[in-house]
Amino acid sequence: MQRRLFSQSLVSAAVLGSGLANAQAQVFTPGKHYRVLKDPVLTDVPTGKIEVLEFFSYGCPHCFNFEPPMEKWKAEQKDDIVVRRVHVAFNARFVPLQQLYYSLEAMDLVEKLHYKFFQAWHTEKKRLGDANSIADWVASQGVDRAKFVAVYNSFGVAGKAKRAVQVQDAYQVEGTPAVTVAGRFYIPGQGPRTLQVASQLIDEVRKG
Repeated sequence: MQRRLFSQSLVSAAVLGSGLANAQAQVFTPGKHYRVLKDPVLTDVPTGKIEVLEFFSYGCPHCFNFEPPMEKWKAEQKDDIVVRRVHVAFNARFVPLQQLYYSLEAMDLVEKLHYKFFQAWHTEKKRLGDANSIADWVASQGVDRAKFVAVYNSFGVAGKAKRAVQVQDAYQVEGTPAVTVAGRFYIPGQGPRTLQVASQLIDEVRKG
């Protein structure tokens, strides 16, 4: 999904998976497959760890299709890889969804509800783009509505959302999904090569 032009087309998860397989023999180059940041971004991981950020939005169909292969890829990584999600907010329309993600994170509900919300939006075609409808949906999943609303409107969630926008701007994110590696490399998404490029760059970082 682009910052200013939101595509409504769906990318097949099957195509994404097959594309990853076909990409394995390729060598990826800067300027064509990824961007080397002129000013590296400070990462928030201990020495010896490599940070990988996944920029996404619940409203993005490409992010929905990217999620299963991303989860599989994460499970295959070594202990030195730290993967974190960053929910973008290119404008005010994104803010309710962004607050949802950081609320789920604060309530330790990401594993339970993260992909379910993706499915509710993209498969069930529910439009849950405002605070009330989001709270109703979360309550329908067995979560105390009042507790969720309190977290959703908390300073803690607002602070995480603000920080997410700062990180998004530091990487000059223009579309989703996108992946970054070690604060040094930016990989545009919406294509089957994204995770293969990330793996190559991780190998380069490990080699120093």
